[in-house]
Amino acid sequence: MVYIEDILARQILDSRGNPTLEVDVKLSDGNIGRAAVPSGASTGKYEAYELRDKKSNFYSGYGVKKAIENVNVEIFNTFSGRNPLEQKSIDYDLIELDGTKNKSRLGANAMLGFSMAVARAAANSKGLQLWQYIGGIRANMLPVPMMNIINGGAHANNRLDFQECMIMPIGFSTFSDALRSGVEIFQSLKKILSEKSLSTAVGDEGGFAPNINNLEEALSYISRAVEKSGYKLGEEIFISIDAAASELYEKGYYHLIGEDKKLNTEELINYWDQICKKFPIVSIEDPFDETDWIGFEELTKFLGNKLQIVGDDLFVTNKNRLFKGIKNKAGNSILIKLNQIGTVSETLETIELAKNHNFGVIVSHRSGETEDVFISDLSVAINAGQIKTGSLSRSDRTAKYNQLLRIEEFLGDNSNYYGQEFFSKYT
Repeated sequence: MVYIEDILARQILDSRGNPTLEVDVKLSDGNIGRAAVPSGASTGKYEAYELRDKKSNFYSGYGVKKAIENVNVEIFNTFSGRNPLEQKSIDYDLIELDGTKNKSRLGANAMLGFSMAVARAAANSKGLQLWQYIGGIRANMLPVPMMNIINGGAHANNRLDFQECMIMPIGFSTFSDALRSGVEIFQSLKKILSEKSLSTAVGDEGGFAPNINNLEEALSYISRAVEKSGYKLGEEIFISIDAAASELYEKGYYHLIGEDKKLNTEELINYWDQICKKFPIVSIEDPFDETDWIGFEELTKFLGNKLQIVGDDLFVTNKNRLFKGIKNKAGNSILIKLNQIGTVSETLETIELAKNHNFGVIVSHRSGETEDVFISDLSVAINAGQIKTGSLSRSDRTAKYNQLLRIEEFLGDNSNYYGQEFFSKYT
């Protein structure tokens, strides 16, 4: 029987220049699995706990020495000798070893790095690609990318209140064609912004961060870029928004500083309705605060038969919070982030629950990313149909797209692209 022989964590840098963990799991047959852990900027308060050395001057308190020690000592001592093919058993023993509700003792970052590395080591030991190992023979769906081409909110230094304005190239038959369209639109947008003397510097996730004040202005620029590139908005290219509304919520109101608006839940519902009438929007992520269940319920009732109402901070990849959303009909889609929950097995269980209740599934990166392409493999493994991994610049983002191109090439005629199926639940 192959077994875990060695476990080693180290400190590396993420895409924002902050420390994070990379974990190696070495097996007795010589195979090694390596995984790096991402980190978010706008994080939900119900997420699993990211352990950092806050009281240290080392990296201004962002260091992960304690998390590394937890991997190299306690996790190593506990899991050396274990069968790497027993992912679920390992993950749940890891949860028990931590012993807290939010993974704060060992750190969700320490736990996730080990969990991901175990999966990759097991795949390598079996001579399989990661997506094949996790998904089996039914894994063949290439996801529609949510391409973040204008940044705002916590991801950019401008006055745009909402965090991400994205394009979704749904109306294509292959992933590679969809990706090409996104690249061409991105480059057209750069020229348009430059002609208007607006900044073409990029934000955390690779999208442009021009000094604009409101959402309608941002979407108008995107519409022009689509047209300039020769594509049809509302037929081939659609719009998606990540509002990250928890960042705007205070004392019962949503404060849109750039638009000089102060809205309650009912007024924000009307705001979303008006925006959706002006632009072909097919997905809105976190349109309300993570505690505003009523907002999610009402918007789902009002617009949920026309577009995705996505819970990110609301659900935090947690099956218990997702179950509440399913029961209350709050949202109809979930964003999946591995580091929100802290293990591969829990992530897969949340995805299964979502799929069983006809919720849309979007596998997502974080704003603090690495070159690790685990989420690309995961999106294909579970036939998610959608992936959110940033813009068409910065190698930490394009690495994920490049891996999907490789998977598409590997699958050949057996690959499917989710674009043609996206609207099936809304018709």
